[in-house]
Amino acid sequence: MERSISTTRIYDGRAVKLRVDRVILEDGQPATREVVEHRGAAAIVPLLTDNQVVLVRQYRYPIGLELLEIPAGTLEINEAPYQCAMRELTEETGFACKELTKIFESYIAPGYSTEKIHFYLAKELTRSNAHPDEDERIKVEIIPLSAVLEKIRKGEICDAKTICGIFRTLDYVQV
Repeated sequence: MERSISTTRIYDGRAVKLRVDRVILEDGQPATREVVEHRGAAAIVPLLTDNQVVLVRQYRYPIGLELLEIPAGTLEINEAPYQCAMRELTEETGFACKELTKIFESYIAPGYSTEKIHFYLAKELTRSNAHPDEDERIKVEIIPLSAVLEKIRKGEICDAKTICGIFRTLDYVQV
């Protein structure tokens, strides 16, 4: 177990905070840990009755690429993951759901980040009105689950949360 001996706040932003901690390792040696603090997120695999997946395509500035992904978003302060999933599903895709099942949760990069994503499978989808954040430019694409799997295999879908969410969904549906 590592024990913190000091913390220096480097940055407090809207989405993330950055701190640098000095720690003492189990053997008594000092070390430095850079930590990105994140409230967490919810990600949704929206599945239509004919095993088609509702995905979103959007430009991701940090990597300079447009990615095809499952819808997801950051938890608001004091927001439950379930509420975030319901909100993000509608905001990003224009669909609402009657059935939302949590399928797993995972830490994204525990070597440097506190972010945990809560994954949900959304079924019994109905059309609603999309209302993405003002800085989001999202295109909705509806693709058969089998084609999504092929895009993952070919490297055309390379977003980790999408790959994890899709493969976990396979335990809940028949392809």
